[in-house]
Amino acid sequence: MKVFLVPNYYKQEAVESGLMLELWLSRQGYEVAWAADQRSKIQSTPDVDDADLVITLGGDGTLLRAARILNYREIPILGLSYGHLGFLTAASPEERDILQVVSDALSGELHVSRRATIAADIVSVRDDGTKDVVRSFALNDMALTRGPLSDMVEFDITVSGHHIDRLRGDGVVVSTATGSTGYALSAGGPIVSPDYTGMVCVPIAPHTIQARAFLTSPSDVVEIFMSDDRPSVPAIAIDGQFITCDGTVESVAVRRGPGDVLLLDYGPESFYNSVSRVFYGVRHDR
Repeated sequence: MKVFLVPNYYKQEAVESGLMLELWLSRQGYEVAWAADQRSKIQSTPDVDDADLVITLGGDGTLLRAARILNYREIPILGLSYGHLGFLTAASPEERDILQVVSDALSGELHVSRRATIAADIVSVRDDGTKDVVRSFALNDMALTRGPLSDMVEFDITVSGHHIDRLRGDGVVVSTATGSTGYALSAGGPIVSPDYTGMVCVPIAPHTIQARAFLTSPSDVVEIFMSDDRPSVPAIAIDGQFITCDGTVESVAVRRGPGDVLLLDYGPESFYNSVSRVFYGVRHDR
């Protein structure tokens, strides 16, 4: 079996734990590979197609990075928390023995939480009139927001061809259930169970009190069309990473991704324990 390690190289404790895991795994007969990073000596990320398990050592940002590397490959991810939030991770060194957690994962004793993803097609128009399409993977969300050159953005939003509204404001977030606890929640959206496989659409600071968040079905396609009446230069972020477009953004189409992310944890109650811990400050003995 092959285990792929994705640490936060900015956290010394995470890197040291990764080295300890590599030694332990190698003694157990497992092949170990590491993700590349500017702070590491690894110049390029090795092929992950033959990996049996991905272990992240960091916070939720590190786990999102691992999900981007997998890019719809349904390889189980075990998140070990060395960050500030750890909402998506299974355990931290303070909560459990890390070697025991990894052993449980390798022996198939952990619960598999299947998380829906999204694919975002960003259409931009070049100066010569030709169009460019960039497709991006996301586990959390796609956020279209007013850029540094705009005081607001105006856009039409449709769901599977049905016009919902023309909105003005700071933008819109289209998230998965997993991403509902991120930017979408900050913009006023609901906390959604990870079992939900549709999308969550939340306007950001709309210039009307009538705009509301809404949920879609798993088969729906959410389309955002920039208004010609009020030209603007929006910024688009996918899981918090800004996307560079070759031209002016014309539209964005968001649909469920072709593959899910498989997160390992200690049971379905892990999500609700995390909600209680992160958003309500309640600690749970495991």
